[in-house]
Amino acid sequence: MQLRGASSAIANNLYLYRKILQPKTPIQATARPPCDIFINHRGIDTKKNIAGLLDHHLFRLGFRPFLDSRNMKPGDKLFANINPAIRNCKIGVAVFSPNYCDSYFCLHELALLMESKKRVIPIFCDVKPSQLRVVDYGTSSPEQLQRFSRALEEAKYTVGLTFDTLTGDWSHFLNTATDAIIKNLAELEAENSSKKSTYIVQRRPE
Repeated sequence: MQLRGASSAIANNLYLYRKILQPKTPIQATARPPCDIFINHRGIDTKKNIAGLLDHHLFRLGFRPFLDSRNMKPGDKLFANINPAIRNCKIGVAVFSPNYCDSYFCLHELALLMESKKRVIPIFCDVKPSQLRVVDYGTSSPEQLQRFSRALEEAKYTVGLTFDTLTGDWSHFLNTATDAIIKNLAELEAENSSKKSTYIVQRRPE
């Protein structure tokens, strides 16, 4: 299987993932969640580069990523659209950038991803994990600050990717990030299929 602009590794993993996801009945096909991948990012830093390009790249490969600027329209309620997308997605991609922690929405999305037990792939864009910290600007309660700090620490100690927008190889990064996303999606689908098979065996009538 050949995919233009993608590495052979991505092609192989994408084939495996689609094979696992192939619906066996029309009911299963309509029961799929509204998005596969939620892209958590700070718009002013990464919407026009990493987040936007990754969203476009994944969309062209047949996935359904969630990026607020593409999935939402003027008049939509933020939390009414973002919260369900996070709860129903399969995996999260957290794009950390220099101004990431200044955004309440970025930290809220990250916290909800972690609280929903989603698998999250961190991407450290022009910033080191040690530079990321929650700052009290007087607009969040102590409980919210604690919630955000807990989620941020969990993300910082998760294996992720790093990228320098000035010197990095964009093509290589997109392929590497896509490959990591597809591998994680395939692993999740395999785990879910195994759990369903075990449940069916245990519930089989005597």
